[in-house]
Amino acid sequence: MKFVCIDCQKEMPASTNTFTCKCGGLLEVVHDFSRIDSEQLKHVFTQRLSLRTTPFASGVWRYKELIFPELEDRFITTKYEGNTGLYTPVKLQEYTGIQQLYVKAQSENPSGSFKDNGMTVAVSHGRSLGFSRFACSSTGNTSSSLAMYAALAGGESYVYVPQNRISQNKVLQTLAYGANVIRFDGTYDDGIRFLRDHAEELGLYVCNSVNPMRIEGQKSIIYEIAQTLEWKLPDWIVVPGGALSNATALGKGLHDLYTLGFIDKLPRVAIVQAVGASPFHRMVVQKLDALEPELSPQTVASALNIGNPPSWKKALRMIEATNGVTIAVSDVEILDAKAMVDQSGIGCEPASAATIAGLRALIESNVIDKEESALCILTGNMLKDTDTLYQYHLGETPGRFQRTIQNSTLNPSST
Repeated sequence: MKFVCIDCQKEMPASTNTFTCKCGGLLEVVHDFSRIDSEQLKHVFTQRLSLRTTPFASGVWRYKELIFPELEDRFITTKYEGNTGLYTPVKLQEYTGIQQLYVKAQSENPSGSFKDNGMTVAVSHGRSLGFSRFACSSTGNTSSSLAMYAALAGGESYVYVPQNRISQNKVLQTLAYGANVIRFDGTYDDGIRFLRDHAEELGLYVCNSVNPMRIEGQKSIIYEIAQTLEWKLPDWIVVPGGALSNATALGKGLHDLYTLGFIDKLPRVAIVQAVGASPFHRMVVQKLDALEPELSPQTVASALNIGNPPSWKKALRMIEATNGVTIAVSDVEILDAKAMVDQSGIGCEPASAATIAGLRALIESNVIDKEESALCILTGNMLKDTDTLYQYHLGETPGRFQRTIQNSTLNPSST
């Protein structure tokens, strides 16, 4: 395993704590898969489904041979993440208009978001390099996941959080896990720049999505989906796009599965952003050569409130490889879709619901045919942002599916 710059192709050992090349390009993990036998590994992965207490009971480390085969087991830090539900909710099929819909609820992870799939690998890698101090810039989900795994590993976490447009629930969760939370004036992107410039002198191991080991862990999401569906993926996979790490990981996992022969075709991928924070969608639609940052991103979906997604080059490569598309949806569309996800019995935070809103819009615009099959990834738990939930159902924000609290004298005739 080695790191390779996606821009200049410079190689460096995976034992480095540098995640950006001198040329400015991001690094990615490159494995030697020449000895991989896909049929033999399918059997191994199936056998591990019965495990309960070893690291291989994790929905990430089950696929260790494809993620981090060199890592000694003693460094693995796991809460048996992954193993999340894959559902076929009729209500959401009717809402989006598609005939076959799957929903992957990454919100069922230990800290309540998809970040756990990547964080278990990042923290384990950091431990193998001798680190005990872990850091990130975050709008919420990354910070709570990092704080949880750092605490589990007996280490410390340092979380840089913007003052505005974040979920207090996520900050409180981060504090509860024992993190050192540093609030600053600025955006997520400012925090990333600070860590890029100062992490080494502060002795911090950076766990943001610029860390290629995070991507290696997150790609297990697509492995798990493929295994659950007996290695036959749907026509479309729809994913929300904030920092674009999830889209990047999805693309890397799909590439692995296809080139190694686990699957016989690539699904098309749709990345959904919020209208108020959609620099990647704008770049793709306008066919720009480079991403132009959104200087003041603004969306109710806090996890999507990122104006300069660091992984845009990797995400663009994935869109091109899968003949994918992008779309931006409004906050009203996101909140209405969230209400439908909640009322289907699954639940999610606003950023997750962007996938349902995006799928509905893509079907209405005839980009996706309703006769095709699609899978939407839900990234965060319903209780990650209760302020937004409260405001929606009390009518403080616009929406079509509000549910109000009813007063009663406990008389049966009132029900």
